[in-house]
Order: sequence, then C-alpha cells, then structure tokens
Amino acid sequence: MLVIGIAGTELAAAERDWLQHPSVGGVILFTRNFASRAQVTELAAQIRAASPRPQLLCVDQEGGRVQRFRDGFAALPPLEGFGRCYERDAHAALALAEEHAWLMASEIRALDVDLSFAPVVDLGRGNRAIGNRAFASDPHIVAEFTRAYVRGMHAAGMAATLKHFPGHGSVLEDTHFDAATDPRPLETLRAEDLVPFAAGIDAGAEAMMLAHVTYPAIAPEPAGYSLRWIGDILRTDMGFRGVVFSDDIGMAAAKSVGGIGARIDAHLDSGCDAVLVCAPEIVPDSLAAMDRRPAPRADVLLPLLGRGRTDWAALQADPRHARAIARVAGGALEENPA
Repeated sequence: MLVIGIAGTELAAAERDWLQHPSVGGVILFTRNFASRAQVTELAAQIRAASPRPQLLCVDQEGGRVQRFRDGFAALPPLEGFGRCYERDAHAALALAEEHAWLMASEIRALDVDLSFAPVVDLGRGNRAIGNRAFASDPHIVAEFTRAYVRGMHAAGMAATLKHFPGHGSVLEDTHFDAATDPRPLETLRAEDLVPFAAGIDAGAEAMMLAHVTYPAIAPEPAGYSLRWIGDILRTDMGFRGVVFSDDIGMAAAKSVGGIGARIDAHLDSGCDAVLVCAPEIVPDSLAAMDRRPAPRADVLLPLLGRGRTDWAALQADPRHARAIARVAGGALEENPA
C-alpha cells in the first residue's frame, strides 16, 4: 500500500481521485495540512468520506522540533530530556515518558487521526537528523524508555511505530539530504542499535519504520530495500509480525535505486508493507507504478487504525489530560525528582 501526502488544509479534486485508487491505504499529515484542531478534524472526515476503504491517517507528532500540530496542543518536549532525567531518577523518568506518550497519542486520537509515527528508538549518538529526538546513547536505557513509551501509546488507543530500523543514530549523515553508510558488523548492531527495537517488539509495537541507511557488512542496499534486513533479520530472527513502513521515498538517500517506480518496487519487493510518499508532486508517478504491480492486500494497515476514539471536549474533561500537560509540558523534566 501507499501512504500519501496532500498539499493543503482541505482536499483538492485530484487528491479525492487519488484516494479512490486501490493502492492508497493512508494519508500522512504535515504542518502544511494544519490550521486548527477543528480544521484537521474536518480534513480527517473529508479523507475518510472520499475513499471506498478505511484510510490510515498519520502524522509525526514526536515532540520537540518534530511536532506537526502545535497551536492548541501540548508543547511536547523532545525525548532527549527524558534521558537527562533518567540520570537523576530512573523511575520518575520512565513514568514521565509513559505519560508523554499517553498525552501525545490522546491529543492526536481526539482529532480522529489514527497514528503518530513514534517513538524514535535510535541511539542518541550525534546523528544530524536524530539529534534530541533520541532518548539516550545507551541502548539498554533506550530499551527501557521504548517499553514505557509503547505502554503509554497503547493506553491512549494508538499503535506504536518503532523507528528507524535497524538504527539511524550511530551515523552522522541526515538521509533527507545525503546517503548514509554504517560499516559496523551485525554482531555490534545486535549488541547496540537493535536492543531497543527488540524491546519494542517484546512490548507489542505494531509497526516498524525502516532507515534509508546502508549497512554494507550485512547487505549492499539500504535497509528499506533489503530482503536480508526485513525478511531474515526483522521477520525471522527478531520475530516481528507487524507492519513494515518505508521512510519517505522522496528523501535523498532513497534515490540510490532509481526513479519513483524503482523505489516503490525495491521497497515492496523487499518486504515493506507500506511506502511513504510524502510529497504530493510524486503521488501521480507513485500511483502509476502501483498500477504495474499485483493488487495490494487491502487489510494490511487495518491493525493500525485508532481504537477508542474520543473527541477534544471529552479529552479536556479527563483529569489525566491537564495533569499530563502540567507534568510533561510544565517543566518536570528539568526538575530534580530527588
């Protein structure tokens, strides 16, 4: 399936046509699609009404610099602050991370948006794209946070997506703009970067997003194009049975295999279940590429649809909401719990 981007705050006629295509299973929203909570709720309704099948509505609402919806939402701190808090009081830090997850997911679900692509479980080791989006540099600490964050998302009725498998944090390059290569052997990756992903799988995370990073000691192609990474390591060795997403195929590091059609074929033929096509201008070529392929499974994204939808008024009436804002967005990370 494809998860596509749209241009503005309401559906254009061409975008309504895209949603009729049998290969479109979801829409990813960005800041360009946001004007207000009411507007996004209406846009979600438009998207669902325009498609003959359920659509998975997604967003990146991690917190910090990656928070697409801001006005009227809790100001979510970046994950790095939890790592600093952990150094002072591990128990308090893990509890706050779980509350952060619940707050983030509850606000998104109150708009009838299904999924925020979270949590980032890459190691915080200086990558330009990851930066303060990572909990910590120690894989075992990140694994503890991963379990807590998945619990919090599940408590709010949202599936969890671990990203960016098998680990984007230990290379310098930002794959939005550059190719990235990690030369380390699989034994090192198993002992370090893969540890949080294994913890998240054990905690019941339903989805995985692949990194556009090449690990030449394991496979010659980027992980998202790799049968070795997806089929052998993720599915067979690690036992993951959920949904596998590509990262955005418009990113620079995704272009190594060729044009739009080649990128889609490479991802799907290697075992990805869904391909992210975030830029509206490449959606027509992506749909044309899907027309040359066998019909996709229509049910592949259904396990990720949101559960237990509430509305914003009901969320505000829930005392947990105000309490979570006060604790998570109110400076508790910077306080010394001891």
